[in-house]
Amino acid sequence: MIDPDGYRPNVGIVLMREDGQVFWARRVHRDGWQFPQGGMNTDETPLEAMYRELHEETGLLPEHVEVLAATPGWLRYRLPFRSARRPGQPLCIGQKQVWFLLRLLAGDDDVRLDATEKPEFDRWRWVDFWYPLEHVVTFKRGVYARALRHLEPQAQARATGTLGPRPALEVHTDRPHRQRGWG
Repeated sequence: MIDPDGYRPNVGIVLMREDGQVFWARRVHRDGWQFPQGGMNTDETPLEAMYRELHEETGLLPEHVEVLAATPGWLRYRLPFRSARRPGQPLCIGQKQVWFLLRLLAGDDDVRLDATEKPEFDRWRWVDFWYPLEHVVTFKRGVYARALRHLEPQAQARATGTLGPRPALEVHTDRPHRQRGWG
């Protein structure tokens, strides 16, 4: 499902432990690490899609988490020109996401990356809340910055530890990133 502007509806998940550390996972057979995320089906709400993606990518169930916050609307990012889906119509130029902040109620041993036949991730670890801003692929940094800044107040209010230092990285989030190949 692609919207008229070329964006695929999607959900992003920031899974946080009580101490403020967040779940960070490596894509299968790749060097890229990211938060769990995934596309929405046409018959799903963002909340339903989030719970489905949570289970598919981490093996966790609704009873393993508490929803602390969500972004109030869509946060968009464009795919690099070389990554756009061109073969079918309509053209997909990026993703629009609703981001959720979840508190983990279960233990680390409840995380199962092999909950589906085709796992998304092959490794995971806990990192400081702001760590992903400097370590996610470049084209996702703007959307990660917007999501984390929106979710930070709820994360700070619930964390028993520090969220870690805010990175000095300057991410321009007020305008779309112009990329080679997109007119």
